[in-house]
Amino acid sequence: MNTLEALLKKRLDDRTEMGLLRTLRYNDPSLIDFTSNDYLGLARSMPLAERIHERSGPSSPNGATGSRLLSGNSPQHEAVEKKLAHLFKSESALLFGSGYNANLAVLSALPQRGDTILYDELSHASLKDGARLSLAKRLNFKHNDLHDLASKLKHAQGQAFIVVESIYSMDGDQCPLAELVTLAEKHRAIVVLDEAHSTGVVGLDGSGLAVSLGLEERIGVRVYTFGKAMGLHGACVTGSKALMQYLVNFSRPFIYTTAMPFHHLTAIECAFDYLKENISLQQVLCEKISLYVNAVEGLSHRTISHSAIQTLIVPGNDNIRRVAGHLQTKGYDVRPILSPTVPAGTERLRICLHTYNTREQILGLAEELRKLSSPE
Repeated sequence: MNTLEALLKKRLDDRTEMGLLRTLRYNDPSLIDFTSNDYLGLARSMPLAERIHERSGPSSPNGATGSRLLSGNSPQHEAVEKKLAHLFKSESALLFGSGYNANLAVLSALPQRGDTILYDELSHASLKDGARLSLAKRLNFKHNDLHDLASKLKHAQGQAFIVVESIYSMDGDQCPLAELVTLAEKHRAIVVLDEAHSTGVVGLDGSGLAVSLGLEERIGVRVYTFGKAMGLHGACVTGSKALMQYLVNFSRPFIYTTAMPFHHLTAIECAFDYLKENISLQQVLCEKISLYVNAVEGLSHRTISHSAIQTLIVPGNDNIRRVAGHLQTKGYDVRPILSPTVPAGTERLRICLHTYNTREQILGLAEELRKLSSPE
């Protein structure tokens, strides 16, 4: 065995021994989907798929052929960015291949040596990784705890950047955004807001939490992701024209990445047009969330959430695997979230609700959860 293979084997064996080895698996179509991020059902929408196909046309190029700074830019890219800027009530927008890439782009380029990044402790891995790529000092603050954030801001050096999510991907709870923005302004801090799990499901035409609260002009950087409720792939950063020019010049994930292909551009346009015409999907999702929340009222060991992301805490990786496996035998596709993805002791079921989950399916899952939580 050569040196590389020996190294890989040891690390994989160590992870296997700890019970943390990740493997790829197919979705089982016989199970009821309570795990995907397709909250509005757009990823499976045939009318949307047909619209994308019709608008793409047979003459659309297969790929963009290069980075935006070389051969990859086009009038279509800039037209979609203009449309997104209008939708998100921003001066400008810049497309990225994924939300992960967009977060890396922003946080690796904006904060400089001598600055301070303060991020919510439950921030997504992409935000933490972007912060690591920066030369700035990094501090986390307790989840949604503005008192702890205020305390940390007093010790911030240089320009302070506050990094938060609109809706958190593991707990499903919402950032106290209005209060946080006021605190940031008091300290002249720049807010970087990840709208991944609010894009599409919150706000006029799916414009997200900041716009719904009228805070868009008070937040320096907003990131919107199309791989969740919009059922697609890709993302954009919104903000001032100066911000986009800065990212074009200093953001390595933008400079050195092949531009988004034309089919993706068409899909993004079509998805937001479709949602605008079918905005009642937001209300349908809200009704499904209310149905579930009412059905599990009184159930202990869950985080309080009014979003499509719901949880049930079952400490211990072996315990949560067992519970998830039981639910899958009952026909519900619910996956376990293990440590270290979440802190040890907070392992949980991550339950995602969708417009296409029926009343019977939601109540059936709630009943199984109550059985699991009841003493034998």
